[in-house]
Parts: sequence; structure tokens; C-alpha cells
Amino acid sequence: MSKVVVTADKKGNIISVSENNPEFGSVRVEQTTTEINEKGWLRNAKRSAFIRGKVQDLIEMDFEEGQEIPGRIVVKESLTPFNTEEPDRDLKIAGDSGIICRIDDEPIYRQTFYSPKKDAEDVFIQHNNSTEIKDVMKAQKELRSFSNLKNIKIKTTKGKVDVDL
Repeated sequence: MSKVVVTADKKGNIISVSENNPEFGSVRVEQTTTEINEKGWLRNAKRSAFIRGKVQDLIEMDFEEGQEIPGRIVVKESLTPFNTEEPDRDLKIAGDSGIICRIDDEPIYRQTFYSPKKDAEDVFIQHNNSTEIKDVMKAQKELRSFSNLKNIKIKTTKGKVDVDL
């Protein structure tokens, strides 16, 4: 696992000021971590998260691009939205299939968080709509092979299939 590193936006800004309330802002951090899934597959994953706070407090921390800070970036999954005003923003999606991961009819929400604790742990929820995901991914693959279309999106909602070309 790599160190947590402070990153700048495209304009070189370390602190992003909230559009809704300029008193608050955030600093983006990244980390590369090794993940091993329940089937034993290993992959390196780049994670990012935001450290949020009052702009003045963030300024006083004197963050710099490339600065390493202690801790880790963790993934937290939940059956309740992290943001009740925009719950769809944090839906867990199966790869690029467009399918929402669910337990029965309950969507799973996923977000990353920075924790200063080195022993902070991920919280994962295993979905149980694998058959739906596999069926959609298979249909997407078949459609692409017949038509040379690269951006086909197939979505299912309670048994209804929508194809977006």
C-alpha cells in the first residue's frame, strides 16, 4: 500500500472551495492500494477521497501538492445513502455495465473516505444480483460484436431492459 498523497486540480489548486458555501472546501488525496477480492483475485487500485472542512482550517494545514500524509483511504459501502439530497451520486455500479449492485431490491451505496488511522478498514457489502449483472454484460458483449458499436449501455430496472445506443 502506498502513502496517501495530496493532489492538486487541473489549475494547480490544492483547496477546492464549495460552490454552495464558500466558507467550506476540500483537499483531494490519493492512494494506490492492493485489493484481493473474495475469489482471491489481486489487483492494484487507485483510490481518491476528499478531506473536507472550513477553508480557513484547510489553509492553516498548509497542504502541498505531493505531500504525503499518514493514514489510508478506505472504501465504505452502505445500504443507506451517504448523501440524502443526492443519493444516486454514490450508487455502487458493476463495472461499466451500468447495473446498480443490490441486495434484493436495496441498492448499495459506495464512497471513499480518508482516515488518519493506519488500521482503518474497508467496509464492503456483497451484492446478490450477480445473475442480472452477468446477463447484461453478456448482452452488451454480443451487441458490440454484431455492430461495432463501442458505447452501448444496457440497463435493467425490475426486469425491464433499456438499450441506449
